[in-house]
Amino acid sequence: MSGIIELTLGHSPDPDDAFMFYGLARDKLDTGPYRFKHVLQDIQTLNERATRGELDITAISIHAYAYVLDKYALLPAGASMGFGYGPMVVAKQAIAPADLAGMTVAIPGKMTSAWLELQLAVDQLGGRKVNPVVVPFDEIIQRVVSGEFPAGLIIHEGQLTYQEAGLVECLNLGKWWWETTGRTDWPLPLGGNAIHKRHGAAMKDISDILTASIRYSLDNRAAALDYALGWARDMGVELADEFVGMYVNDWTLDYGDRGRAAITELLGRGHAAGLIPKVDHLEFVD
Repeated sequence: MSGIIELTLGHSPDPDDAFMFYGLARDKLDTGPYRFKHVLQDIQTLNERATRGELDITAISIHAYAYVLDKYALLPAGASMGFGYGPMVVAKQAIAPADLAGMTVAIPGKMTSAWLELQLAVDQLGGRKVNPVVVPFDEIIQRVVSGEFPAGLIIHEGQLTYQEAGLVECLNLGKWWWETTGRTDWPLPLGGNAIHKRHGAAMKDISDILTASIRYSLDNRAAALDYALGWARDMGVELADEFVGMYVNDWTLDYGDRGRAAITELLGRGHAAGLIPKVDHLEFVD
């Protein structure tokens, strides 16, 4: 068909991302000339691909955004934010946050926001570094349970299921964020969606379509949740609904001033600690 423009859309194989893009995946929206090819990969892989500019639109860690400023702009919708909750360090027995310094910890990727935030949190407690070992995010809990690692940094639905595996929370980065900033009205920045700048003037139209997909899912929650259950990794409906609600909500439709200020603060702290390049300003498609 002439005039069709195919765009690659990278996102994680997780219920929250699947929920967001239900409208696109099931052709519920008028997308004009655009057709979206869904590319499902874990967030660390998507972050790495973003550094090479491979995908047209991609989910991205806010941490990784600092490395792709020349290639991608953030979309105003698609944020994953934690509001007093977020990634956490878990172990078989309680470990004081200060004792994580110098410890080997399984992490889901060195470009994830969770890893940046853990480094900042531990640096505040004494300066010794965590020794990270990258492990697929969906293997971390079991590899901590097996004793292979003394602790693990968990993301995605592991935040709701770690207790079933017999693990305990050692450090909740959502709570740490509120404590360290003193701003309980700020969300913890985790992920977002970004679009390659090569699309120029078309970026706004594409952005509006993606926003419409998220809004469609929120307005048709039962159907979108049923679709998202295909990526729920043995979660029941109630648990999947809780998880989706944590990360697909009003923040997802628009970061807002507080969300953008929180991102600026996180990236500023990361640069001041020597962990990431300097980000002079956030570039959004508005």
